[in-house]
Amino acid sequence: MTASSGPTIHGSAVLVGDRAVLIRGPSGAGKSRLAFDLILAGRSGQIPAATLVGDDRLYLEPVRDQLLVRPTPELEGLMEIRGLGIRCTAFVAEAPVGLVIDLDAPDAERLPPPKALRTTLLGVELARIPIADGFSPLPIVIAALTTIPGCSDTRSTADCPEESGNHINCSIATE
Repeated sequence: MTASSGPTIHGSAVLVGDRAVLIRGPSGAGKSRLAFDLILAGRSGQIPAATLVGDDRLYLEPVRDQLLVRPTPELEGLMEIRGLGIRCTAFVAEAPVGLVIDLDAPDAERLPPPKALRTTLLGVELARIPIADGFSPLPIVIAALTTIPGCSDTRSTADCPEESGNHINCSIATE
């Protein structure tokens, strides 16, 4: 498939480090907003550098065991920023998807079962985060990008103001 052939999907994608975050959801769910927030988080150092892949319409293509995402040619480098309109921004022409975010997901739960945290797109299995309507997705996505699931550190309560002694300290952003 070339960048100008095949079906497209409605969504946004941002390259964070060496993998793209693919953002899906209904119209008005905040896909473009989350994409822009991730770019800003990358600029501030909260996550690895982040660059737009595409906004609104995307091509997906399975290649070997990866899913590649590309912008549509007519929307390359364009992003909707609510209150400002369509803006030009730096973009990458292609990236492998590493994480899928589903906004306004009906299966979102406080403690999702493992099967809810995976999805298969075009035959490629990927990590997934379902986000409920009304929840801010940015903190959840940053947590997913900067922590290792199940990694916690039980420290002495002497260095903890709350004296709980439990802290998540593993971070892919700082290692």
